[in-house]
This record gives sequence, structure tokens and C-alpha cells, in this order.
Amino acid sequence: MNTKDIVFIALFAALTAALGVFPPFTLPIVGVPITAQSMGAMLAGSVLGAKRGSLALALFLVLVAAGLPLLAGGRGGFAVFAGPGGGFLVSWILVAFVVGLLCERFWRNLGFFQALGINVLGGILVLYPIGIAWISLTTGLSYFEAAAGSLGFIPGDLIKAAIAATVAVTVRKSYPLIEAPRRA
Repeated sequence: MNTKDIVFIALFAALTAALGVFPPFTLPIVGVPITAQSMGAMLAGSVLGAKRGSLALALFLVLVAAGLPLLAGGRGGFAVFAGPGGGFLVSWILVAFVVGLLCERFWRNLGFFQALGINVLGGILVLYPIGIAWISLTTGLSYFEAAAGSLGFIPGDLIKAAIAATVAVTVRKSYPLIEAPRRA
């Protein structure tokens, strides 16, 4: 890890915090806010790769756990992890890792639709099972009820995946931060 890696990790942790400026909208059934911050995990993985992207989200969550009000609506502190949205928060690290790993794998020929698929896979198909299980555990809702209540997240997450895919492809063409895999 060099200085440049540390700067990029801190930058994407800060970007995720900045995405919290947009006011949250809380879904009534599950009590979890819709925020722009989940896009931070997609962007970190798409632009930085698996290792640096997941470290950026880990740094962000450590700062939140330490009490900094970095989540949408000015929330912070360890208690936010015990609430219904805690599973989504913790899974951001895995989302950034999966998205980053797949972007690294397909970096040489990464186009918009590949990047979109990768971000949908990581940002929805990896994120939701963990987040929904956490909602079910903390609220007493069945997994099915929590899943049904979480359907309201999907349109926004598809838009976030498209934005992250656009950014990833643009960065790949103009200022690639992920190195293309070397051939053996």
C-alpha cells in the first residue's frame, strides 16, 4: 500500500460521506432510509477495485461507528448498526469488494453494460440478502415481509448502478485507477 492508495481510500470514504448530504427518505414498512450513500460502495469498487474500494468503505464505517454524523440525516455512532439498516451498512464493504473484483476481472474491455451488470450484481444482489436478513432480525418481520418492504429500494438502486457504471467506464478511459490484470 502506498501513499496514493491511502489517498484514494480516504477520498472515497469522504465521497461516501458527501453522498449523505442528500436527505434520506425512510420506507415506512421496514424503517430503513433510502439514501445516495449506497452508491458510494458501488463507485468505490468500480473505480478503485476490490481491495482499495472495500477499505474505503471500511474506513467510512469505522468513522460512523466512532460517532461521526456521516450518514444521511446526520446519523452516526455504533447504535446505527443495531437498527434495521445496519445490515445494509455492513454489507457495503462486501459490495465494494465484489464490484471491485469483477471490475478488475473485466477491466480491459469494461463497457457500460458490463459495468452496469457488475454494479447491479454487487449493489443489489449482494446487498439485499444481507440487508433484508438484518431487517428481519431487528424488526421481527419475516424475511418475506422484509423483502417485500424493501422493494421500494430497487428503482433507486438501479439508477445508482447506472451512474456508477457510467463513472467506471469514464474513469477507465480517461484516468484508469485499476490496473488491467497481467497475463501469466
